[in-house]
Amino acid sequence: MLDAARSFLWHHARVLEQRRFGFLFDGGPAEPVVAAVAAYRNEDGGFGHALEPDGRGPTSQPLHTWTALNLLHEVGDDRFVAGAAGFLASIANEDGGVPNCLATAADHPRAPWWRVSGDSDLLMTALVASVLHRFGVADPWLERATVFCWERVDGMAETHPYEAAACLAFLQDVPDRPRAERAAARLGELVREQGLVDLGEGQAAEGYAAGETHRPHHYAATPDSLARRWFSDDEMTRDLDELVAARADDGGWTFPWPAWTPVTTHEWRPIVTIEALRTLRAYDRIS
Repeated sequence: MLDAARSFLWHHARVLEQRRFGFLFDGGPAEPVVAAVAAYRNEDGGFGHALEPDGRGPTSQPLHTWTALNLLHEVGDDRFVAGAAGFLASIANEDGGVPNCLATAADHPRAPWWRVSGDSDLLMTALVASVLHRFGVADPWLERATVFCWERVDGMAETHPYEAAACLAFLQDVPDRPRAERAAARLGELVREQGLVDLGEGQAAEGYAAGETHRPHHYAATPDSLARRWFSDDEMTRDLDELVAARADDGGWTFPWPAWTPVTTHEWRPIVTIEALRTLRAYDRIS
C-alpha cells in the first residue's frame, strides 16, 4: 500500500506533499517540509497561494493559515507560529471570532463554498484556536476566541459535518479537559441524532453533493480521538475496511466533494491519500 501511494505521489503531488510523505513514511527530514510550507507565507504572517487548494488567490486567509500551522506542528516546528497568531488576531472581530473567508479573496478564483464574509465563523475559529492551543500559544486574542468557541459549542442545537469536525478539533486541544470531554460527548450525540455521519448508508447531509459524507474515520482519525467513543468497534472496523477498499488502482485515494476546477483534483488527492495512510497506520492497518 505504501509503495503504491509513493508512486502515486511522485506522479501527481506537489512538492509539499512529496516532502510530507517522505517525513511521515520514509524517515525524511522535517526541514524540507518547513521550507515547502514557507513558500506559501506572506509578509503579514498569514499564508495563502492555494496552500488549501480551493482558495487559489495569493492573499492570506484563515484556512490557509490553519493548514500551515497543522503541517508545522506535524513536523515539530514553531518558527512561524507567532506571526500566524498575529495575523489571525489582526483579522479577528471583537467577539474573538475570525471570518471564514476574507474580502481580500474576492478578486481571485476560489471554490463556491469560499464565501466572503466579515462575520465571525465558528468552524474557522474552532480550527485556528485548536492548533494554536496545540502549540501552547498564550495570547489575549486566543483567550477571546476560546470563549467565543465555548459559547457556541455549549449552545449548539444543530450543526453540519464540517462544523462538527472543527468543533471536535477545538475540543481535542482546548486546555479545559473535563469540560471538553463533556462537550465532546454531547457533540457526538448531536452528530448521530442529526445523521451527520455516514455509517454505510451513503446519504449526504442536506446541502451537500451526492456522496459527500463524513465517515467515522473522518471524525476519529486516531484511536485516541474524543470521537472514537462515538462509534462501536464494529462500526470502526467496517469503516476502516471500506477505507482500505476505497484506494484507487493508481495507489491513491480520492475526495468526495466537487472538483470545481481541474487542478484541485490533482492537489487534493495526494492530501487525502496521506490522511488515509495516517489513519490506517494509527489503527495498525499498515506498519
